[in-house]
Amino acid sequence: MHRFTSGLALCAAVVAALATTAAPASAAPPAPAAATAMTWTLLGDGPSGTIRVGGGPLSNPYTGDTPTTASLPLLCLKITGSPVPAGITPDFYAGWARGQVAATSPIRGNRLTSRALADGVCANSLGAGWRMAEFHDGRYGPALELSGGWSYWAYGDVPLGTRFWTAINDQPTNPWS
Repeated sequence: MHRFTSGLALCAAVVAALATTAAPASAAPPAPAAATAMTWTLLGDGPSGTIRVGGGPLSNPYTGDTPTTASLPLLCLKITGSPVPAGITPDFYAGWARGQVAATSPIRGNRLTSRALADGVCANSLGAGWRMAEFHDGRYGPALELSGGWSYWAYGDVPLGTRFWTAINDQPTNPWS
C-alpha cells in the first residue's frame, strides 16, 4: 500500500507541475506584432503658398509609428526646381523640397509592397513626375546641394491633422520594409 500511495503522490506532483507550465490545448498561439512604418503630417503654413511637412512628435523614423494595417494617404512630391521663396531659410531640419507636395487618397500601408509601387500610386493619382515623398527630400546650403531630414518646406496643400505614409531611404520603416 505504501508503494501505491507514493506513486499517487508522485503522479499528483507531476500533474501540478505540468499545470503551471503547460498552456491549455485550446490556447491560440500569440499573434505576430503588426509591422509599423513612419508617417509625417502638416506642421504649418509658410509664405507664398508654402507648407512645412514633417514627422512631428508622433513620428518615429527608426521603429515606425503607425501599423501598416492603417489606411492613410501617401505624401507625394513633384520636384520642379522651384527656387526658395522669400521668407524661408532652409536648414538641415527644415529644408526646401524644390517643388510641391500633395496627398493621395488613403491606402492601407501593407498594400504598398515596394517603393516603385508607392511612386506609381502618386503618379497615377496626381500625374507624371509625382513620386512618394522621402524623409531626406529637404535641401539646404548655398546651392541647395546638401540634404537634410525631419521636415521640409514645399508648395502645396495637404489636410491638417492627417498622417501620411512617407518613405525613408536609410531605415527599415517603410510600409514595404
